Amino acid sequence: MSRRAAREKAMQALFQLDLNHAEEAGQEPAYETLAIDTALGEAEEPLSKKSREYMQAIVSGTRQHLAEIDALIQKSSKEWKVERMAGVDRNLCRIAAWEMYYADEKLDPGIAINEAVELAKKYGSDDSGRYVNGILGAMTKLA
Repeated sequence: MSRRAAREKAMQALFQLDLNHAEEAGQEPAYETLAIDTALGEAEEPLSKKSREYMQAIVSGTRQHLAEIDALIQKSSKEWKVERMAGVDRNLCRIAAWEMYYADEKLDPGIAINEAVELAKKYGSDDSGRYVNGILGAMTKLA
C-alpha cells in the first residue's frame, strides 16, 4: 500500500480520537493504539510494514503537536473555529500540517495539500476539497 493509504487510515484514527478521547492523560496511549488498530482492522488490503509505520507516525506526531497545528489551522481559517470544522476536514488539515511542518521528512506543501484535497473529496462533503485547499493554502502563506 501507499502513503496515501497510510494517510487515509491515519485520518480515520484521528477522527475516532476526536470522538472518543481519553478522560485522563495516562489513558492517551491506549486510546491511540485502539484507534490505530481499529482503522487498520477496517482495511480492505493490509498496509505494508512501511505504510503502517508511516500511519503511526502521522497519528502520534499529529497528536504530539496538536496545539501548534490547531493554532495554525485557526489562523488560516479566518471565521471558522477548529472545533466547529467538519471532522474529516479538520483531521486532513492536521495531517497535512504535520507533514509540512513537523514530520522528520517534511513534505513539499504542494504535495501535502494535494493529498489532503484528494482525501477530502473522497471522504468529505461536496465543498471539502475546496475548503481544505483554502485553509492549507493560507497556512503556507503564514509560515
